[in-house]
Amino acid sequence: MVDAMTALEAPTDHAPAAVVVDLDVSIIVPVMTADGRGAEVATALLAELDRLKKTGEAILVFDGVRGPAYEDASKLAREQPGRVRVISFGQPFGDSVCLASGFEHARGRVIVTAPQYVQVDPRDLGSLLEAIDAGADLVSPWRKPRVGPFVNRLQSSAFNALMRRILHAPFHDLNCYFRAMRREVLSDLTIYGDMYRFLPAIAYRQGFRTAEVPVRHLQEWGGSGLFGLGVYVRRFLDIVGVVFLTHFTLKPLRFFGTLGALFAGLGGFIVTALLVTKIVRPESDLYGRPLFLLGVLLLVLGVQIIGFGLVGEIIIYTNARNLRQYRIERIYE
Repeated sequence: MVDAMTALEAPTDHAPAAVVVDLDVSIIVPVMTADGRGAEVATALLAELDRLKKTGEAILVFDGVRGPAYEDASKLAREQPGRVRVISFGQPFGDSVCLASGFEHARGRVIVTAPQYVQVDPRDLGSLLEAIDAGADLVSPWRKPRVGPFVNRLQSSAFNALMRRILHAPFHDLNCYFRAMRREVLSDLTIYGDMYRFLPAIAYRQGFRTAEVPVRHLQEWGGSGLFGLGVYVRRFLDIVGVVFLTHFTLKPLRFFGTLGALFAGLGGFIVTALLVTKIVRPESDLYGRPLFLLGVLLLVLGVQIIGFGLVGEIIIYTNARNLRQYRIERIYE
């Protein structure tokens, strides 16, 4: 008979072939740092499930992390075998991989994701599950009122306002990862990189029924004030990626064509203006001017970008029968 500790530490390379869905809720908690409080989060949310008289489990996914957080989670798993499970990676892979791995092992009809610390009041789990029972496929929280430094709150508000503007998705707090969703959401959507941050917006654009409920914000982790330049660059690239995935996946020429036309138009304007200047004033130097070289570069770059869009259109056309950008909720016959 293998004891609980041995089973906990036993290495595994593959997800189970078939997961039996026999619980109401599976709680997935990615633990990203050694000082994370995954065990505390799991204990609080499982206690709330007991109060709500719902069956559930907690899956703590350690992203290459060891230390006190891992030891506490291992102890909790030994104390509650079958109800608390620990998945550990040998090296960091990111939140999206942790979420995908936890989902592969989850046995709940509803998946709840939570950060590695008690960010919001655990009693608000009931509000999220009520919205699911009312028909929502994914429920996103809205922390009201927010706690934390003013600069952080200002940056978060600006980010969410921008997301609502460009994605046309009615969410006010995409930065909170305490979410509840039916398992069909994660089955139908592919989440990679930092796209977990935009999961509610992506689900909304894919036709899932989404809802937003206010929750009580207890505490906030992480740095305060302005972040490094690299953080803002990554956020900008993430936004561009989400916009492309939600608007131009099946229409790449519209994205690349617009961008290419902008570059080509600007370059053409510069080159034309300089050529006209050369005709009017033959003594003016044309080829030695950096502005002329910039115009030619922009013109060529614009044509190349448009070519990328055409190649994307060809790929979409040849695979159109296997692509689907809509979701059928129910068929009545």
